[in-house]
Amino acid sequence: MSLIQPFPGLRPAPGRAAEVAAPPYDVLSTEEARRMVYDGAGKPNSFLHISKAEIDLPPETDPYSPPVYAKSRQNFDRMLREGVLKRDDAPCYYAYRLMMGGHSQLGLVAAASVAAYESNRIRKHEFTRPDKEDDRVHQIEALDAQTGPVLLAHPDAPEVDALLAQAAAGQPDADLTAIDGIRHTLWPIRDAAVLRQLTAAFDAMPALYIADGHHRSAAAARVAAARRAKNPPRTADAGAAWEYFLTVIFPRRQMRIMDYNRVVKDLNGLSREDFLARLSERFGVSRTTRAKPSRHGEFSLYLPGQWYRLIIHPRHIPSRDPVARLDVSLLSDNLLGPILDIHDLRRDKRIAFVGGIRGLEELERRVDSGEMAAAFALHATGMDDLMAVADAGEVMPPKSTWFEPKLADGLVSHVLD
Repeated sequence: MSLIQPFPGLRPAPGRAAEVAAPPYDVLSTEEARRMVYDGAGKPNSFLHISKAEIDLPPETDPYSPPVYAKSRQNFDRMLREGVLKRDDAPCYYAYRLMMGGHSQLGLVAAASVAAYESNRIRKHEFTRPDKEDDRVHQIEALDAQTGPVLLAHPDAPEVDALLAQAAAGQPDADLTAIDGIRHTLWPIRDAAVLRQLTAAFDAMPALYIADGHHRSAAAARVAAARRAKNPPRTADAGAAWEYFLTVIFPRRQMRIMDYNRVVKDLNGLSREDFLARLSERFGVSRTTRAKPSRHGEFSLYLPGQWYRLIIHPRHIPSRDPVARLDVSLLSDNLLGPILDIHDLRRDKRIAFVGGIRGLEELERRVDSGEMAAAFALHATGMDDLMAVADAGEVMPPKSTWFEPKLADGLVSHVLD
């Protein structure tokens, strides 16, 4: 099986991409999605009606209940029936450009091999939660389609870059700027020779890396396994659509990881002075003005009215372990755990997380309001760090990476029939 393959994408009809495209299902709460769709003139064809169909049901509806998946299918069928969504006649790849301010990245929309995911050629760096996997499995089965792309990174490949640049030189099929200011542009790639070149170039790569979408990829693998089980081995089709999952793949050097910061509710019974004294055992501590950390091993701490720079003593940085060397691990292992008694980042209610896209001002606001006692700004995890963890077969701590810009849901979906 090829690492990737082209597929006949289900896309907004010409001229309708702006009314269909929506933020990823997992970056909005139900109430945020409901407001986005129903405030003002309304957005009857927003893909949120498919990806978060609970917005069309009574407010008390459990978003993981069967009526939500049934409503999602109903909305999906309506948009197909009315011609809002149309499927390409033949398999394609798609060049996809994201632009956010001065940042631009150009990647490939493709169907990636489930078998490669299962054999760890498409590599993970996070644990998944069964309830979130179940949600995506139910969504895929209800629609018989994958509608939320998995974000992947590929090693440097000049041939791929050149082919995509050539594709993106033409007239796009979709070009829109979303409400958050991110520009999304899409070009179908139909030329058979170019399709073969892209497939061969990816087949030559040793691995791809999941950046965002671990639950979507795990759910796709579960759906594939269930469908394999229903087919006798002699008739199972290795090329079946459900043996592949929807992805957008960008060059690793173009990926933009932002900091993923921490805020805590209390200082574990310590006074401000005692807390700072404890920090000085493992960190160099100095007063500073508002500024993001500039390098690995440096942190910014905000206590009410004052920023501090923390620089971890080199002896506390492991030399080899790719997980323990991460800044998120250094903070946990040298401060959150031993000083604040916060050990389980997934379950401890005393800690919360703030994406770097919100800025340092949000950290100040959370502390100065009295909601939180302290905030920690971290240096962003690098792609090399992520790939080293994945190559080692390890997993990162929770909330280690925040990728921007985000992909749009609804621009291309992968139908499994």
